[in-house]
Amino acid sequence: MPSILSPPCVLTANGVKNAHRRPRKPRIPATFRRLGAIVVAALLIAGPASGGPEHELRRNVIAVIKSQIAAFQRDDRDMAFSYASPEVQSQFGTADAFLARFAATYKPVYRPKSVIFLNLAFSRGRLVQRVLLQGPDSIAVVALFPMMQMNDGSWRVDGCVLVPATGKSVSTQPDVPLPTPARAPEIAALAD
Repeated sequence: MPSILSPPCVLTANGVKNAHRRPRKPRIPATFRRLGAIVVAALLIAGPASGGPEHELRRNVIAVIKSQIAAFQRDDRDMAFSYASPEVQSQFGTADAFLARFAATYKPVYRPKSVIFLNLAFSRGRLVQRVLLQGPDSIAVVALFPMMQMNDGSWRVDGCVLVPATGKSVSTQPDVPLPTPARAPEIAALAD
């Protein structure tokens, strides 16, 4: 006669319960869990890819603006004027007039205490680099630099608009100082 086996039972404080367990989910070996954690950590530390075309574009635009600010710091009117677009150059006429205007009207760009590059944006059909500046009076402003690409692929600054920097901090450390014989402003570039 066939025997009927009853499932094992366990006596608990609440009574007898069937001791059958639910089927286990397949376990991922500890080695694979550790490897997965290492891969995720490496991706988080590495951040976005630095070799993409948008990063190259941003580096090129920032280099032009840094160079122009460095020229302002040295009072090198001809070099500062050379980074301006042809339209801006025709508007001012001479490097002397260009430098005089920046010295009088755009003091945070002309003599910044610190410079932090924010995002590169596309606005009204143009690339615009936002830069957080602390002027010589320690007041923070955001400079908007519309950029123009020349036929040879290089970039030029096509104007400058200063707007109040509400809620912005200028206390970060520089990533690359401007080369000047006098006190150089702090410069930092923030990731987008």
